[in-house]
Amino acid sequence: MATQRVVSAQIDLALQLQKVATIPRLRALAWDSDVLYASRGYALLKMRATAERFEWVPVGKYHPEWWRTLTSKSRLSYRLVRDGFHALALHSSGNLIAAVPGAIAMLSAGDSEFRISHRILRGTRPLHITATPAGRLYWGEYFDNAGRDEVHIFASDDSGATWHVAHTFPKRSIRHVHNIVYDRWQKCLWIFTGDYGKECKILRASRDLATLDEVVAGNQQARAVAAVVHEGGLFFASDTPLERNYVYHLDGGGRVAECAVLPSSSIYACRNRSGMFFSTMIEPGSVNRSRDATLFGSSSGVRWDALAQWGKDPWPMKYFQYGNAFLPDGENSTDLLAVTTVAVTGADLTTSICKTSST
Repeated sequence: MATQRVVSAQIDLALQLQKVATIPRLRALAWDSDVLYASRGYALLKMRATAERFEWVPVGKYHPEWWRTLTSKSRLSYRLVRDGFHALALHSSGNLIAAVPGAIAMLSAGDSEFRISHRILRGTRPLHITATPAGRLYWGEYFDNAGRDEVHIFASDDSGATWHVAHTFPKRSIRHVHNIVYDRWQKCLWIFTGDYGKECKILRASRDLATLDEVVAGNQQARAVAAVVHEGGLFFASDTPLERNYVYHLDGGGRVAECAVLPSSSIYACRNRSGMFFSTMIEPGSVNRSRDATLFGSSSGVRWDALAQWGKDPWPMKYFQYGNAFLPDGENSTDLLAVTTVAVTGADLTTSICKTSST
């Protein structure tokens, strides 16, 4: 993947964080303008960021298998079996669609209990769920796929009540789908796949998936999960344990520019009123040896600074998760940033809310 360095005549201001709240046992999931949705175990909560103080209001609950009601009560068993909500999408109808262990679940507007709308047959959950302004929902299969079977993208045209296969990647073409992101400026979908060689792709797709075009493909730097759509193009970060990782900018002409070096793989990104943010995780590997989960931010995409770091806790990452900093999906109209850290010292399964500003 040929790249160039980002250059700009725009003044790029440094971002600063001021922590305003720390909430244990809470995972930030998605923004809806100035409303943040988060989960505690299998309960979904929300708070309005513009209120005088943060007040968390119950939204709904998901009832998992009986044994998960037990494992979700302990911090370590929660991490061991990957309990809780893992992704959330907000539909224009008011429905909420969530990825939970082994299923896609829907909370109808006005209800208080999530119901399963689709059982996951391969893997345990998708990494993200995407909603388009037209009301269509998407998620891609994410499973080990050692045999390189065909991989599906599922869609819903009825607010998440039912799902059907909208696109199939042929056998031996990809391993799995990492992410699907809607771009409101280019009015398209960006699809990210992995994991090796030609399986690593960044695809530009029409909103109905009638057309899919490879934009970047064929190497580990095209192995990506985290992305931020921007009026000036797409920012994405590589997710590879085999090479150094970077933040890149992809412009409308398909040109890729290197923006920043990262100390490890990145699988979460978000944007707020102040800027854009990518986080890195702590994973085993011979190239990326960092033992910190790090948050990077930029006000315009030119200057990227490390804003916060969390060291790995002593529990084995093979069983109790890599150290990571989760960033919520959705559209955030505020200057607040919510970061949920896991498997790190002093902030395990904790959400920090920070006010961001540029200087």
